[in-house]
Amino acid sequence: MTTITTEKNLVTLINVFTVSPENQQRLVDLLVEATQHTMRKQPGYLSAAIHKSVDGTRVTNYAQWRSREDFEAIGKNPEVAVHMRAAAQLATSFEPHL
Repeated sequence: MTTITTEKNLVTLINVFTVSPENQQRLVDLLVEATQHTMRKQPGYLSAAIHKSVDGTRVTNYAQWRSREDFEAIGKNPEVAVHMRAAAQLATSFEPHL
Protein backbone atom coordinates (compact mmCIF):
# COMPACT_ATOMS: atom_id res chain seq x y z
CA MET A 1 0.00 0.00 0.00
CA THR A 2 1.24 3.47 -0.87
CA THR A 3 2.15 5.64 2.10
CA ILE A 4 2.52 9.40 1.90
CA THR A 5 5.22 10.48 4.31
CA THR A 6 7.72 13.27 4.89
CA GLU A 7 10.52 10.75 5.42
CA LYS A 8 13.41 11.21 3.04
CA ASN A 9 14.41 7.57 2.85
CA LEU A 10 12.41 6.83 -0.31
CA VAL A 11 11.67 8.39 -3.69
CA THR A 12 8.28 8.88 -5.27
CA LEU A 13 7.58 8.72 -8.98
CA ILE A 14 4.57 10.67 -10.18
CA ASN A 15 3.94 9.95 -13.85
CA VAL A 16 0.97 11.67 -15.47
CA PHE A 17 -0.13 10.14 -18.77
CA THR A 18 -2.44 11.99 -21.17
CA VAL A 19 -4.71 9.60 -23.06
CA SER A 20 -7.77 9.61 -25.26
CA PRO A 21 -10.82 8.49 -23.28
CA GLU A 22 -11.07 5.25 -25.27
CA ASN A 23 -7.52 4.31 -24.18
CA GLN A 24 -7.76 5.27 -20.51
CA GLN A 25 -8.91 1.90 -19.16
CA ARG A 26 -6.48 0.04 -21.45
CA LEU A 27 -3.61 2.05 -20.00
CA VAL A 28 -4.82 1.51 -16.44
CA ASP A 29 -5.03 -2.24 -17.07
CA LEU A 30 -1.55 -2.29 -18.62
CA LEU A 31 0.01 -0.37 -15.72
CA VAL A 32 -1.70 -2.56 -13.13
CA GLU A 33 -0.49 -5.69 -14.93
CA ALA A 34 3.05 -4.30 -15.23
CA THR A 35 3.03 -3.44 -11.52
CA GLN A 36 1.70 -6.82 -10.41
CA HIS A 37 3.86 -8.99 -12.66
CA THR A 38 7.06 -7.00 -13.17
CA MET A 39 7.62 -3.84 -11.13
CA ARG A 40 6.89 -5.29 -7.71
CA LYS A 41 9.61 -7.91 -8.30
CA GLN A 42 12.28 -5.26 -8.88
CA PRO A 43 14.80 -4.44 -6.16
CA GLY A 44 13.75 -1.35 -4.24
CA TYR A 45 10.09 -1.38 -5.26
CA LEU A 46 7.86 -0.32 -2.36
CA SER A 47 4.39 0.43 -3.70
CA ALA A 48 2.32 1.87 -6.51
CA ALA A 49 -1.15 3.26 -7.07
CA ILE A 50 -2.75 3.90 -10.44
CA HIS A 51 -5.37 6.66 -10.67
CA LYS A 52 -7.62 7.68 -13.55
CA SER A 53 -9.29 11.03 -14.07
CA VAL A 54 -13.05 11.36 -14.20
CA ASP A 55 -12.93 13.00 -17.64
CA GLY A 56 -11.04 10.03 -19.13
CA THR A 57 -8.01 12.00 -20.32
CA ARG A 58 -5.40 11.28 -17.63
CA VAL A 59 -3.85 8.34 -15.83
CA THR A 60 -1.45 8.92 -12.94
CA ASN A 61 1.04 6.37 -11.67
CA TYR A 62 2.17 7.15 -8.10
CA ALA A 63 5.00 4.75 -7.24
CA GLN A 64 7.45 4.60 -4.36
CA TRP A 65 10.98 3.23 -4.55
CA ARG A 66 13.62 2.70 -1.88
CA SER A 67 16.11 4.95 -3.71
CA ARG A 68 16.72 6.89 -6.90
CA GLU A 69 19.28 4.24 -7.89
CA ASP A 70 16.69 1.47 -7.56
CA PHE A 71 14.24 3.43 -9.70
CA GLU A 72 16.87 4.22 -12.34
CA ALA A 73 17.91 0.55 -12.50
CA ILE A 74 14.51 -0.48 -13.85
CA GLY A 75 15.31 1.46 -17.01
CA LYS A 76 17.90 -1.20 -17.84
CA ASN A 77 15.45 -4.09 -17.44
CA PRO A 78 14.17 -5.39 -20.83
CA GLU A 79 10.93 -6.70 -19.29
CA VAL A 80 10.16 -3.27 -17.86
CA ALA A 81 10.98 -1.67 -21.23
CA VAL A 82 8.32 -3.79 -22.95
CA HIS A 83 5.64 -2.48 -20.58
CA MET A 84 6.80 1.12 -20.85
CA ARG A 85 6.81 1.01 -24.67
CA ALA A 86 3.26 -0.34 -24.61
CA ALA A 87 2.19 2.42 -22.20
CA ALA A 88 3.81 5.08 -24.39
CA GLN A 89 1.87 3.78 -27.39
CA LEU A 90 -1.45 4.17 -25.58
CA ALA A 91 -0.68 7.65 -24.25
CA THR A 92 -0.50 10.85 -26.25
CA SER A 93 2.07 12.14 -23.74
CA PHE A 94 3.51 11.37 -20.33
CA GLU A 95 5.38 13.35 -17.68
CA PRO A 96 7.40 11.29 -15.18
CA HIS A 97 8.88 13.15 -12.21
CA LEU A 98 10.75 11.96 -9.12
